[in-house]
This record gives sequence, C-alpha cells and structure tokens, in this order.
Amino acid sequence: MSTGSSSQIEIRFGVSSDIQTIADFTRRIALETEDYVLDPDVVFEGVKNGMQDFKNGFYVVAQKNQHIVGCLMVTYEWSDWRNGVQWWLQSVYVDPNQRGTGVFRKLYEFVVDLATKKKNVCGIRLYVDKSNSGAISTYHSVGMTPTNYLMFEKSFLD
Repeated sequence: MSTGSSSQIEIRFGVSSDIQTIADFTRRIALETEDYVLDPDVVFEGVKNGMQDFKNGFYVVAQKNQHIVGCLMVTYEWSDWRNGVQWWLQSVYVDPNQRGTGVFRKLYEFVVDLATKKKNVCGIRLYVDKSNSGAISTYHSVGMTPTNYLMFEKSFLD
C-alpha cells in the first residue's frame, strides 16, 4: 500500500533495502533528542531483526524523489483493559530539511488507516521527550493528545 500526494510524499512499508537508512535515522533521533550515541552495528541488527519478524512490529517509510525522508516503527502492546492491541509509534524520524512539509502527517495517516481497518487495534500511542516542543506541536496537529501517564523503566542494557 502506498499513497502519493501533490507534495510528492510516498508512504510505504519498510523493506530490507531500507535497513541501513532506517538504522541511520534511528541513530540520529537518539542523538538529537537524548544526546545518546547508539552503536551502529547494534542498531543495524536491531532494525534488521525487527523487520524480519512481523510479530514484533513493522516499519513505515516516507519517500520523496526516491529518497527516504522519514520513518517510524510500529510495535504492539496487548491491553487487557481494552481487549485489544495498542500500537506504539517508535523511532519516529523526519529529515530536518523535510520537517514541516507534511512527512510525519503522511506517515501517521498511513498508520491510522491501517489500524482502523483492523478490528483488534484499540489505539495508537507514542512517547516524546517533554522538552521536544516541535514534536509535541506536530503530534497535537494530527489530533493526538497527551495522556495522564508517566513512563518508568528499568534498563538491563546500561
């Protein structure tokens, strides 16, 4: 499935030939938003493994003139409260030169369209650094709203 528009943004599922670009974008977003340097080999293998097994999720990419200008990953979380699957948007990245041109909106609309066609998807969520005002504004602009939840974690990798 892909969509075109007058702005020449094409949206499609990620494929194996996109792994390096998606891995590069993933590393860029970690550095940009959290000042965190990711190991390129680990991220490459992570994207490759994620792409090989649809049960983990899937990637969506945005293209302009045959160049990938944005991507995101969708992963799944079972919700017993809703008896359905919550889709999480992760590793969201849009090339800085393409921000504000509708790339994220097209990616998001593609995912929403997919999700609404599935009977078991109960919603779409993402997390964003509270200081990332540009992203927060973008998410508001597509109709997403903040939740009342804080995120906690226990990492086994640090």
